[in-house]
Amino acid sequence: MTGTHSDRILARLMTLHPKIIDLTLDRMLPLLAKLDHPEQRLPPVIHVAGTNGKGSLLAYLRAMLEAAGYRVHVYTSPHLVRFAERIRLAGKIIEEDALSQLLLDCEAANGETPITYFEITTIAAFKAFADTPGDILLLETGLGGRYDATNVVACPALTAITPISHDHAEFLGTDLAGIAGEKAGIIKAGAPVVIGLQDPVVLEILQKTAETLGSLSYIYDREWSCHKVAGGWQYDGMNGARVFPMPALHGVHQIENAATAVACLNHLGGFDVPDAAINKGLAAVEWPARMQRLRHGPIVKAFPAHVEVWLDGGHNPAAGEQIAKSFANWNETEPKPTYLIAGMLNTKDQKAFFSKLAPVITTGHCITIPEEAAATPAVDLASMAQAGGLDMTEMPSLMAAVEALKPTLAEKPSRLLIAGSLYLAGQVLRENG
Repeated sequence: MTGTHSDRILARLMTLHPKIIDLTLDRMLPLLAKLDHPEQRLPPVIHVAGTNGKGSLLAYLRAMLEAAGYRVHVYTSPHLVRFAERIRLAGKIIEEDALSQLLLDCEAANGETPITYFEITTIAAFKAFADTPGDILLLETGLGGRYDATNVVACPALTAITPISHDHAEFLGTDLAGIAGEKAGIIKAGAPVVIGLQDPVVLEILQKTAETLGSLSYIYDREWSCHKVAGGWQYDGMNGARVFPMPALHGVHQIENAATAVACLNHLGGFDVPDAAINKGLAAVEWPARMQRLRHGPIVKAFPAHVEVWLDGGHNPAAGEQIAKSFANWNETEPKPTYLIAGMLNTKDQKAFFSKLAPVITTGHCITIPEEAAATPAVDLASMAQAGGLDMTEMPSLMAAVEALKPTLAEKPSRLLIAGSLYLAGQVLRENG
């Protein structure tokens, strides 16, 4: 905790319900009614669900829409360093005083009625978006879709579903078709849906849902696709081919995320985003802890200049696979040994995550994520890494792991990857200043 007023209010809100997550909309509706239904007073909404790529998609959409001159509200979760990151009003992260007052208003209206932390803070965000002039709201689901707290928006302008894979098994189960059914819950009658690359089982469920509701669907590899070309990447859509520069975000999968954003803008009525604004957005886009290269701070300074330090919040097998592809791609042109510092929550498929990374990682260390009740102890995580094919040992802290790697990484050009959790990524960003 940073000790701000909003932190103290948020700590109180955590006590209003015994469960951190409890998927239902029943507790949302009475409080929304008390606050004059802010969810009905929003600007046009793009509602996004999926397992991987949601945050990157929203980052591209924000950058492109802002480059076209629009006032963009954004709701994302979780935050990395400060809760305020979750609520962006007309291009700016909400101010501390405004956030505190907003939370107090919602707390007063709710009283002692049981409600989860995510539910009441989502309602607070809706109130901020309704009360602040804006042209569009980019809304990310927290978990799932059908019973996610964000799914009280009845008439979005457009929905988008990024690649769906296994994650949050304790809430969504392990059946991919069942997970897809939950994510499909954001699709609404009359609102077009853009669908990213999916497993065939998932795609069938998403298509059937859209057809049943009468929602026009725009599907990757059917109505639109993308591929790398010399000097950039090509978007192939219903109106022909367009070539764009490479995005500022690193990783081979970012072409697909950027293309999903272009597909959304193509099928979003009432907004004009020319290719010049898309190009500007691709150059300006920022999304911390997603294949982010750290360039300053004590972690970077611990190593010689020939060591690249990378941070990624990826925490499921699909994310591990994408991270590995990026490092393998770099190694084709500039081979360097890559070392890993990992911390993960006990709710994740750790062995599968490590097995995806194993082909590109030389060795590394596991740590326990500080101040996280669900953090896997470093010694147990190292065992899971070894089961996934990685030679990892436990370390007592992030900086202890950094110190342990210094002699090896000092010898020659190399890469250090810190990954396994967005909660770990937030700790890294705090410790690294």
